[in-house]
Amino acid sequence: MTTLYVRDQSGFREADASDVLDRAHALIAQRYHAGSPVLSSPERTREFLRVHLGAYDRETFGVLHLDNRHRLIAAEDLFQGTIDRASVHPREVVKAVLARDAAAIVLYHNHPSGLSEPSAADELITRRLKEALALIDVRVLDHLIVAESIYSFAEHGLL
Repeated sequence: MTTLYVRDQSGFREADASDVLDRAHALIAQRYHAGSPVLSSPERTREFLRVHLGAYDRETFGVLHLDNRHRLIAAEDLFQGTIDRASVHPREVVKAVLARDAAAIVLYHNHPSGLSEPSAADELITRRLKEALALIDVRVLDHLIVAESIYSFAEHGLL
């Protein structure tokens, strides 16, 4: 097990959970602010989503809204469901994308079960969203499923 230390007025001391969480939030805010190049690498996007969705115990579906240079406009959780499914409504996704004036998006959701393989429903909603967003000239760059590992629809040729 790894022990982390923090510096305070009297020197170094062992970090407690709140110290670790405070520093993690500060790093997230520093790296993933509006205008940051979220897609500068796939690993950076995965890192953000792993931290963002990691503690959720029910399925959450969201969108990374990106400008035409693939810089982050906003990360937005749109739907929350149960431990194994969330209802996703294309109309609401389109409304959210238009409200943020996004040029491209990355879809994401988590699988609290820990298995990252997409279900038939995951594949269907991805196709429906891609078709709906194409009508308004918004590109779907990827759909990432966050679990013990992260599954990329783009890397598996499903987009």
